[in-house]
This record gives sequence, structure tokens and C-alpha cells, in this order.
Amino acid sequence: MNQKKLSSLEKEIIKILKSYPDASIPMPLLADALGIANKKGSKKISTSVNRLKNLGLVIVSRGNLVRLNEAQDDDACVTGKLDVIRSGDGYVIAEGRDQDIKISKRYMGTALDGDIVKVKLLGYHKKSSKPQGRIEEVIERSGVFYVGALEEVAKNTWLIKADIQSSRIDFFVDPKDLNGAEDGDKVTFRLIQWEDVRGYPQAEILQVLGTAGSNEANILSILAEKQFHSEFPPEVEQFAETISFDIPQQEIARRRDMRKEVVLTIDPADAKDFDDGLSIQLLENGNYYLGVHIADVTHYMPRGSALDREAFQRATSVYLVDRVIPMLPERLSNGVCSLRPNEDKLAYSCFMEIDPAGNLMNHTIEETVIHSKQRFVYDEVQDILDGKTDHIYKTELTILQKLAEILLEKRFRQGSVNFETPEPKFVLDESGKPLEVIIKERLFAHKLIEECMLMANKTVSLHVESLRKKEGGKNKNDHPFLYRIHDKPDLEKLNNIRETAKPLGYEFDLSGNISSKKINDLLKKVAGSTLENIINGLMLRSMAKAEYSPSNIGHFGLGFSHYAHFTSPIRRYPDVIVHRLLKRYHSGGNEYTFVQLTESGEHCSEKERYAVEAERDSVKLKQVEFLSGRLGETFEGTISGVTENGIYILLNDIYCEGMIRVSELKDDYYVYHPKLHCLIGRNRGKKYRLGDSIRAQVTRTDLDRRQIDLTIPDFN
Repeated sequence: MNQKKLSSLEKEIIKILKSYPDASIPMPLLADALGIANKKGSKKISTSVNRLKNLGLVIVSRGNLVRLNEAQDDDACVTGKLDVIRSGDGYVIAEGRDQDIKISKRYMGTALDGDIVKVKLLGYHKKSSKPQGRIEEVIERSGVFYVGALEEVAKNTWLIKADIQSSRIDFFVDPKDLNGAEDGDKVTFRLIQWEDVRGYPQAEILQVLGTAGSNEANILSILAEKQFHSEFPPEVEQFAETISFDIPQQEIARRRDMRKEVVLTIDPADAKDFDDGLSIQLLENGNYYLGVHIADVTHYMPRGSALDREAFQRATSVYLVDRVIPMLPERLSNGVCSLRPNEDKLAYSCFMEIDPAGNLMNHTIEETVIHSKQRFVYDEVQDILDGKTDHIYKTELTILQKLAEILLEKRFRQGSVNFETPEPKFVLDESGKPLEVIIKERLFAHKLIEECMLMANKTVSLHVESLRKKEGGKNKNDHPFLYRIHDKPDLEKLNNIRETAKPLGYEFDLSGNISSKKINDLLKKVAGSTLENIINGLMLRSMAKAEYSPSNIGHFGLGFSHYAHFTSPIRRYPDVIVHRLLKRYHSGGNEYTFVQLTESGEHCSEKERYAVEAERDSVKLKQVEFLSGRLGETFEGTISGVTENGIYILLNDIYCEGMIRVSELKDDYYVYHPKLHCLIGRNRGKKYRLGDSIRAQVTRTDLDRRQIDLTIPDFN
């Protein structure tokens, strides 16, 4: 940046802006920083800023916000991780920057998703003021594997047509690197080299997923896209096989023996990994004595073992429509560790004395041995609670119901956000083809289990806080712990919800601090209306993502100041870490450092996000498959989104979203009105508005893109 011809004031302005390269500074604040905030000084600054703008050295955005135009700086390069989106464009996430840098696909060079890259800043978008850049160098390849369909384009010439989610370009495969794959196979592959953007990247095939388009290939592709494997390495399976089902007598002797007590499990009908059980008593003082008994996975999984390393790498089980990809091998998840009925099992238990107002009066966390007396499913428990059937353990279930009602009422009263979103469930044939879509029924039996688990998760977190207080510790290295944290929602997204709800007659108060009460008030207002699912969905997307971290900021969504994950170590690695921490603190030692917990929390949070995305993709795939066999059929729906390109329809019976493109609205020329969230016909004035009921016909589906195209039947 050549500053020789700049005035001293202009140089000072540049100096200040360089000190805050990510900031857009209001003109009055700039005047304060320069020490010339009077009227005359402000005029000089305005003149200098305009000249700098004309020279291309600064950018002035709406509201007289001034920032450095880093594109003019020869040294304006940053390093970060590339995230490629469906369109082929990407964003570089650079540490220390408030905004991600957008990379147009024409400026991507030879970079691929997940690579660490060096980016040259090209300035800021005129309308959005978002930073834009060009990739100058690939510093480190991601090492991820990709997914695509193998095609023999000429004799012994092979290309992989990469899936849209995997890469923006096709890959060349040398015949020696086919690894048994054939024309038309869906495969996973890795990059060997790509030095010149004018040529194809070279790949090596890793695994054949099946014939492209088959159910098996489609499902395994979703897993592979998110970097999950369905099979365990041989050494992990071998380790698991060496673990005995038998519990040594000396191990039972050192634990609290709960085998004569009534411990129950309540799970879905198709569940095989039972990682939590409940016991309950009414004490003479009127308090409840709740025991939450969790599978003692850490007893069987030494830290640093092959089993532990694989579990950490996976970090979570993945629940797809037609299968579960477990975090632990089946021998452990469904066998040794699973709290199966009528078997002695090792558990790690949280015992809580809770008064009739839902307050925690006392607690202990103990290693136990249990013997589950009954394996319940949710529907069965609900029938017992509703008085439709009787059972030997009806008394225990009724006490649990009463306690859960108390805990639920208290949680919402104290600030928990009340989300209720429908979940689709599929009836599949033997080949995985969806025959029927139903919406899962939300029973109080589900809430009963949830409230007991939430109470245990909160209690173990408070337990560690009490250990710190006993020893007078306040710094982060004293009893570090892995919390489940949830920040406040994004204010800009909440404002968008307010603007969405207002023209539809729903006020959303955002004055002062953001509180769960204000969010719950809006959710109550829209309950029962056609907007209920839409506003619930928008509100969920406005929420910050829950994460794992040793830095406790509380859990906004639940309204808890202290919260951790303790209750599912069979399917979540953070729970394994929490168990290890609690056990080691009980023995007076240490297990993980604050830094180790930070790194582990980041890894587990990322893998959890990938697992959730995979689950959603599998649901969307089955919805598209279901409607692929119903082309031409008409469904009742609700307008869930309106854009200038068309309207999104949420089909009521199957909770599935498709789009009617504006070009399909053939009875008029429709104009998009963003503030009203509607399309309005220019000649006839007909409106398509967010929340309106509508009939829609399925006209086209795309399994690869998982898209559904709709139209209005009257136009056919």
C-alpha cells in the first residue's frame, strides 16, 4: 500500500484501521480515536475518508462504517480451512477473523473441501460488505475421502463423477488404482495429486459402496460424505472379542450392590443398546430418591487402547433411517455394556434426593452393579400410566411420572425453551424402500426419561463445581470438566423471525436482553396455527449450536447454569470423558488437562454436527424416495418459505419440504415482497404467503440432490 501521497490525517486513519482489520468503524468513533471529535474535525475526517475511498484504500458501507480495503495491501493474505458448499463456492474459515472469506469457484484453484489454504483478499462485496478472496496456495491437504460414481468414459479410461456434496470436479483414476471397482459402482476415494487446475485431479479408490442408485450405496454414501465408516478395524473387533461378559466377584464386592433393587429401562421398541436405567423410592420425609444408572463403559475401555482410539475418532453413534452406525462394536454396545434385563451389569450411578418442589437436596455418584428387572418400551409405559394396562411395577412408574411432571414444570418455569418439532418415521420394506411415512407420537413416557436424564446430567456438573468450592479453586486448571454448553441465539436471526411473524399478526418482543421467556411467549402464540412448525423450525435454526467445552457458559436452551453429558457413554464419547473425570476426581487424582478437554470438545462437537447432518440427509433421501413413487399425486401442505425464486411447501402428512418454482405459477406474473413474505400476482393480486395452506402436486424428484419439485394442481 503506497502512502507517500497521503496526508498525515489520512495516514493516521489508515493506521487506526490497520489496528482493527476485521472491524467496520463508525465515523464518530474514528473521530474519537483521532482526538478531533468536534464539528470541524469531523468534516476533515469525512473529507479524508472520501478521498481514501476514491483511492480504493478504504470501504465505506451503509451507516458510514469505515474499514480497510485489505485487497490493496500486498501482504493481505490469510490462512484458513476451506469449506465448499453445494453451489461449488467456498468459504475460508480463518482463526481470529469475525467473518469467513467467500471464495468464488472460479478462484478456487486446486483447493478441495477441508484443505488448509492461503487466501489473497480481494476486497468486500458491495452490497453485503462480506470479504471475498482468491486461493493462492494449498498449504495442507485435508486427507478426507470423497464419494462418487465410477464411469469408464473410454476404453480403460476411468473418471469418478464426484457427488455434489463431495467435490466440484471429476477425478481421473489410473486402472491400477481401481481396487476392484467396476463401471457404475458408487465408491469412496482419496486424492493422490492435483497440481494443475487445467487437468483432472488423480484419485485412488478406497471402497466400493454398491451399485450407484441402490439403497445400500445411497445410505453408505451419506455416511462417507460425513467421514463415517460402517465397519470397525479388525484390531478393534479383536479387542472387543476379548472382553468377558462375566463380572469378577472382587469387582462386585467393591461396588454398591443394587441387584436386589428395582431398576427399570425404558427405550424404543427397536433399541438394542440400553445405556440407562432408573430406580425410584419415596422417602419418609416426602422426598424422592432417584437413581439414574448408566452403563459403565469406561470399565471396559482403557484410555489409549485400540478400542478407545476408535471410539474417540467416531465420537458418536450415527442414527440413520434404516440402521445405526455404533460408536462401539456390537459386542459392547448391544452386549457387554448394554443394561439388558435379567443380567448383572456394571453401572455408574447418580443418586439424587429431590424434594417435592424439584430441588436437589443431596446426591452421590457411585460405581454400582445392577440387575434390570424389566425392559419397557415407551408405548407400554404410556399405556400403564394412562391406566389402560396394569403391571407389577406400576407403582414405580407412577412415582417417576409425578417426579418428571415436577421437574418439567420447574425447568420451563426457570427458563428452558419449549420446542416441540414433528419427526417423520418410515416403514421400510426388506430392500429399504419406504412404504409409509408417519409422524412420531410424542408421549409423556419420552418426557419421563428425558427429565430424569437431564436431572442427572445437571447434577454431575454441579458435583464438580462443589469439588472446586471445597478446595477453594477458581482457575480453569482446578478440576477441569467437559460441559455441554449452549450460547444465546443469534440476534440477527431472531430479528428475521420477528420480521417474519409481525405481518402475520404475531408480535415477538426483542427489547432488552434475549430471554427464553420471550421465545416461549412467541412459541405459545403460534401453537396450533399453521405457522407453528415453521416458527419452531426458524427458532431452532436461530439457536447457537450446543457444543462440548471445558469453558462453562451454561446452557441457554435448557436454562441450566451447569450441564454436562453423563447418561449415554455407549453412544457419545463426551460421556466417556465425563465418567473418567468423575471417577478420577473421586480417587483424588486428575485425568485430562484443560487443553486436552478443549481439543476433545472441539473434535466431538464437529463429529456430532456431521452425525446430525447424516441423519437429516438419510431422512430427506427416504422422503424423496417415497415421493418418487407418487409422482402426480397431490398433498395438503403449508407454505414454509417464500423467495423470489418460488415458494417452499411443507407437506403436512409426511413433514417433507419441496419447492414450487415461480416459473410454475402460470396464472400471473408474481412479484416477491420480502417484508410481507409473500409473492403477489401483478395482474390479479393473488397472494402466496408464509403460513398459508396450499395443495401441491409432486412433479419431479432428484435422489442425487435430494430435491422435490412441486406445482399447483390447477395449473396442469
